[in-house]
Amino acid sequence: MDRGQFTLIGSTICVMLTLHFSIQLVSQHYLSWKKPKEQKAIIIIALMTPFICYRFLCRFARHTREHDVFHFLGFCQRMLRGSGEVMAKFLGLMYTYLNISISKNIVPDEIKGREIHHSFPMTLFQPHTVRLDHKNLKLLKDWTWQFVVIRPVCSVLMISFQLLGIYPGWLSWTFTIILNVSVSLALYSLVVFYHVFAKELAPHKPLAKFLCVKGIVFFCFWQGFVLDILVAMEIVKSNHFWLDVEHLEEALQNMLVIVEMVFFSLFMQYAYTAEPYRTGSFSGTSDKKKE
Repeated sequence: MDRGQFTLIGSTICVMLTLHFSIQLVSQHYLSWKKPKEQKAIIIIALMTPFICYRFLCRFARHTREHDVFHFLGFCQRMLRGSGEVMAKFLGLMYTYLNISISKNIVPDEIKGREIHHSFPMTLFQPHTVRLDHKNLKLLKDWTWQFVVIRPVCSVLMISFQLLGIYPGWLSWTFTIILNVSVSLALYSLVVFYHVFAKELAPHKPLAKFLCVKGIVFFCFWQGFVLDILVAMEIVKSNHFWLDVEHLEEALQNMLVIVEMVFFSLFMQYAYTAEPYRTGSFSGTSDKKKE
């Protein structure tokens, strides 16, 4: 067994562990099915870790085994939303906890008029302090959802340029900058939302849930940016690997994400536990009420 096969087997084991922990959490929620609207969002978030793991395993396997199936699967998975969908579902879950519906213009009276404080560089485009209303809540939602749209669009464009053989270095960095700005704006909106509603969301462990989502986005996205810099500075080299440096960077990113998702799937069992639904100790509004 060479090093490539050994690494592939280890990565597969990590994917199976992630899948085990995720299915375990999903099963617990199905066995304690009390609030479908909330728990549907939780299940989708919980299933994102094995999905991301599988996506990166396909891309990693493409470098260690020259099978067309791995290349095809990796190509398809890159076009999907991935971590962007996690942020969107997380925000939707928080709205459900607070009985907020942007589409139906439902904002509880007790939270209207609350102050939202923006930080630099957002103060270049927004007042430092604004009052909470339907318009500002919709803005926070739009700031989150733009990443869900921009991420797959950029992925499709990057793949298209690569297939056409038109992918110079400056274009790669342009996409990197666009995606960095996009993901930063999405995370910023979630941070603002968390600070504004920290008191109301306290019974739902919002910090643990937020850190879970932020961690998945961070390790899936920004560590790739760091690897780009390390390769450009020739700190990461292919001297002792079976891959050339061009594919080594992507293989390292894929392998790191696969291992990290094991720990995130474990953390999700605490952050998105089904215990409140099983014991009936959850708080918030009923699903029979308006969204």
